[in-house]
Amino acid sequence: MYHKIVTEQFTKSLTNLLQILEKTSKLAEAKKVEFSVLLNSRLIADQFSLVRQVQIACDTAKLAAARLAGKDAPVHEDKEVTLADLKLRIESVIGYLKSFQPSDFESSQTIKITQPRWEGKYLTGEEYLLHHAIPNLYFHITTAYAILRSNGFEIGKKDYLGELPFKG
Repeated sequence: MYHKIVTEQFTKSLTNLLQILEKTSKLAEAKKVEFSVLLNSRLIADQFSLVRQVQIACDTAKLAAARLAGKDAPVHEDKEVTLADLKLRIESVIGYLKSFQPSDFESSQTIKITQPRWEGKYLTGEEYLLHHAIPNLYFHITTAYAILRSNGFEIGKKDYLGELPFKG
């Protein structure tokens, strides 16, 4: 289950984010809006910008995979300032996620995961995935989507959800 969530669902979510950014870029060009303005847009003054939302979504996905599998995550310097930079970062993380095998997550359920800001407390791998990584990833992707939507771009739920594996 962990492999499926981390490699398939996180990859799909980041791919959808990438497609939303590309679609919005084309819409911005047609509306003669500088995409760089959107990259620094926020929903509210004390919330992170679009660039930072994308960076954190990427970090959440790669760090969840790394922590659950007991591996090192690639380092990104948070220097993205253009849409092309963000695309490269998302593609880099997707490539990293696709490098994992089911065997990488065999002991993920019970491992202890901590972070400095948790002040010595920890979560099991399962708790970390369910209560931190998944909600955090969706929060930042949703916020990125909302920033673009609030700027008047015609993106919708189908863009957010992406392709569905319909049968029949």
